[in-house]
Amino acid sequence: MAKALSHHELSKLIGSIYDCAFDPGRWEHALAGIRDALDAQTAVLHLDDLSHDRLLIHRAVGIEPYWLEQQAKHIPETHARLLEHLSKWPSLDVPHVVSRHVPQPDLETSRYFQEWLKPQGLVDVLSFFLIHTPTRLAGFAVARHERQGLVTEREIKLGGLLLPHVRRSVMIGNMLDISTIERARMAEALDALTCAVVLTNERGAILHANRSAKRRLRSGGSIQDVRGILQAKIPSASRELHSAILAAAQDEAGIGKTGLAVLLTEPNQPPVFARVLPIAGGDLCAGMEPAAAAAVFIGNAPDEHVAADMLATAFGLTLAETRVLASLLAGHTLAETGASFHIAGTTAKTHLDNIFQKTGVSRQADLMRLVMQIVPPAGQPGP
Repeated sequence: MAKALSHHELSKLIGSIYDCAFDPGRWEHALAGIRDALDAQTAVLHLDDLSHDRLLIHRAVGIEPYWLEQQAKHIPETHARLLEHLSKWPSLDVPHVVSRHVPQPDLETSRYFQEWLKPQGLVDVLSFFLIHTPTRLAGFAVARHERQGLVTEREIKLGGLLLPHVRRSVMIGNMLDISTIERARMAEALDALTCAVVLTNERGAILHANRSAKRRLRSGGSIQDVRGILQAKIPSASRELHSAILAAAQDEAGIGKTGLAVLLTEPNQPPVFARVLPIAGGDLCAGMEPAAAAAVFIGNAPDEHVAADMLATAFGLTLAETRVLASLLAGHTLAETGASFHIAGTTAKTHLDNIFQKTGVSRQADLMRLVMQIVPPAGQPGP
């Protein structure tokens, strides 16, 4: 039986995951840590092109070169099976476990299981989903050897703790022009980014703001520089932002989804969100000057049609519900949405209630937060 991780070990592992947001070449190191923590034989981070059954990104540890080559022939089957499961999946936060979700008769007829997993002595696969759109699927997975046994609740729980950190690192990595991060000084590199980034200490004091962030701060929009402290214009947003920054500085292992989508604007305004990335615990940022506890990424909401399609795929929304969601994400009221689609207000309200039920939220603000948690940010400058 695998030993429990200490708080120090968990913090170190999460720090290595956040290093990958700035240097994707470190994913193999982070994956090795995830594999060992989950007492597994292999670990993989992947981005799949579902339209053409191919892998766009595939970082793996614990798999021999021969088996990596053989894996390609099984991609169509694995895609088909995962998509079948995801069409009925309750949430992207729920992992997929082969031993629990694939019936034994299906395993016996699966070429992937019989010709790829079984010959390597692999008996179970635990998969976590990061991003799912009609054409893309991203996630990380570990496979266990027969000597390690089937996946248990321990691995599911620990993997669930790591999931928001991996998702946050992947999302922020997608925001960045990675080529600009391969420089000696992080603060200088951030100036080249199109998205707004502010480095702060645990009190929210502004240590560095890149050019895009300086434009936002000068504009008097959603964020402000108040005597050297990063503040949101809305007091409640400021409190949430500073709670996330403090969590990033003091307990990055426990930050979870805190700060993953802080709404900085009023409901009747085009939404602007902040994402807080803990950076104190990783090796990459340890020597950065000035020393920073958190990087705050500020950006507009993603394209409403892309976001609506992603939620539709993840939560099984109908076409009508998806259209209503896209309209709401575009900033239209429920009444305006009903009028634009020539449906009664009560019908639009029914669609919204169905969206709430399927996604597990109860307010439109929480729905937008959910969007920001699972949809890669646009990273475009705004007010």
